[in-house]
Amino acid sequence: MSKRLAVAFTGPSGSGKTTLILKVARKLINEYDKKVAIVKHDPGDKARFDVEGKDSYKFSSTGAEVIVTSPNRTTYFSKKSEDLDEMIRLFDVFDILLVEGLKNLALPRISIFRNTLDSDYFPYMNALAIDASITLDDYEIPKDVDVLDLNNPDEVISWILKNAKEV
Repeated sequence: MSKRLAVAFTGPSGSGKTTLILKVARKLINEYDKKVAIVKHDPGDKARFDVEGKDSYKFSSTGAEVIVTSPNRTTYFSKKSEDLDEMIRLFDVFDILLVEGLKNLALPRISIFRNTLDSDYFPYMNALAIDASITLDDYEIPKDVDVLDLNNPDEVISWILKNAKEV
């Protein structure tokens, strides 16, 4: 079996996490011939399923296996909480696991921002995905953080393939 990789995405609401994950998942599946699994954290326990326009519907539409997790439930024929090993066991076969949220998981993390950076995320991130709305000179980015173009999914995929954690 080939190695399975996992990476996490964080950022404030509206920063573009879902959009980037969708682009990355579609490219990994269609151009890189990878099997992709996605875990989405739902901290407010607000997810509604199979509703067109909702994130869970959009993620499912990529062809990926999908888990949506919240403090009160994990949806994928399971009532377990947000333990990464449990979620990995729920998926049958995957090459790359993309996790949205769940800052407490020990995974390489890409933080996504538009317009302004929140330095509270700096200790948790290994890469920063931004667009032209951010002026890096305005911030002291930690030296070991890679800066990626939010609008370049190939650059993000290249970083993932190099830096994701084997799970």
